[in-house]
Amino acid sequence: MSDATLATLGRNALVRSWDRASKIDPRYLIAFLITLVLVAAQLRYHMLGSYDRLMLALGVCLATEALLSWFDRGKVVNLLSAYISGISLTLLIKPQGGALWPFALGGFLAISSKYVLRYRDNHLWNPTNFAIAALLLAAPDRVSVLSHQFGNDVTTNLVIWIFGLIIAARVGVLHITLTYVASFLLLNSVRAVALGMPVLPEIAPITGPMYQLFIFFMITDPRTVVRGRNRQIVVAISIALMETMIRFASDKGWPLPTAFNAAPAIMALATVGPVAKLLDLLTLRSRSTG
Repeated sequence: MSDATLATLGRNALVRSWDRASKIDPRYLIAFLITLVLVAAQLRYHMLGSYDRLMLALGVCLATEALLSWFDRGKVVNLLSAYISGISLTLLIKPQGGALWPFALGGFLAISSKYVLRYRDNHLWNPTNFAIAALLLAAPDRVSVLSHQFGNDVTTNLVIWIFGLIIAARVGVLHITLTYVASFLLLNSVRAVALGMPVLPEIAPITGPMYQLFIFFMITDPRTVVRGRNRQIVVAISIALMETMIRFASDKGWPLPTAFNAAPAIMALATVGPVAKLLDLLTLRSRSTG
């Protein structure tokens, strides 16, 4: 068998594998990625603190999803979304001391927001994003978020980014991730130059763990993104712009709630995302009734 034939067979095998992956429910791919992040975080950095946090956040998310979906729809829905929310909360929430209540309350807020804060059967906030933003606003002195706890291990981050980009491409949201990343790099470089600060420290956080969760799970949530590729790109740029404005205001010492200073990206999505989603749904309704 010639080298050309072997190369053709190899390419065909990759194409078949890619086609099979396209038939998988995107939630399973996302669940795999969030599990990979969790395993890497715990095995390499022991970042969970305790397994009580994981069990509590997961348990509350799964139980709340099961109960509310049964009450609302008469059946228990697929619990993968609740699983993703539970792990994300476990990784992102960093309470003062050994407090466990933020994981229980965060889990309840995340899942219940899908059933309460919605329009035309669409929830407006990414569940994890809403829960963390609410906790930061309500208890800024008791709750913080993940920042640089992963360290700068190149191999760990490279593995997560490779899988994240592949899965984002397979789910069809890669353009959202890349648009946000490019906007973040450009806008924060301009901000750093305008304030006379070194550029590299201002753009370095994009490679960190919080942003990995943010760009692969929050801003790309298929249930809360707007319709259409162009609109999605505009919203991603708007979120990055809002985040840069928050950071600039913080740099200037302008009075802001602690939550905005602690988690500019989280709060940018929490303010821009729901407005964009609601406008998108209102546009869809006006067209359907026009």
